[in-house]
Amino acid sequence: MQPQGHHLAELNVGRLIAPTDDPRVAEFMGALDRINGLGKRMPGFVWMMEGSGEPGTGNTDNKIGNDAQFVSNLTVWEDVVSLESFVWNTVHRTFYERRAEWFQVLGKMHFVMWWVPEGHEPTLDEALGRLDHLRTHGASDDAFGWEYLKEAQSWKTHGCTQVAAE
Repeated sequence: MQPQGHHLAELNVGRLIAPTDDPRVAEFMGALDRINGLGKRMPGFVWMMEGSGEPGTGNTDNKIGNDAQFVSNLTVWEDVVSLESFVWNTVHRTFYERRAEWFQVLGKMHFVMWWVPEGHEPTLDEALGRLDHLRTHGASDDAFGWEYLKEAQSWKTHGCTQVAAE
């Protein structure tokens, strides 16, 4: 249940099958500005970790470790309903469903959510710490996935599978 005075933060990590300037990921890279722009206009959107601002780069310059193919998306939403609406009821869903075309299958969990005080903009290090907490301890109030949130319903019917996590 959402604590009063808090918003929902989410981190999604992926490793591209090729460098960001490779033709194999060109369609994905070319859609980043459109998808991110749509997200920013959605009801309930609060904040997004930004990259360099260069067109077509999204957040891809916010690297994890020294691996340029690891990319992340870190956002904050007013509530789970707002995030679910963007993820499952917009063109974002089409790109999610095609993720295997652009991303490697990761051997461990790559998505985490947690509650942040209103006005807080989490850092990538903070978010990676939450992801590590989820991997190590499982779902709790500190770090969780869709299944932990009773309010989350759309993921159950829209194919949120573990294909990229296991």
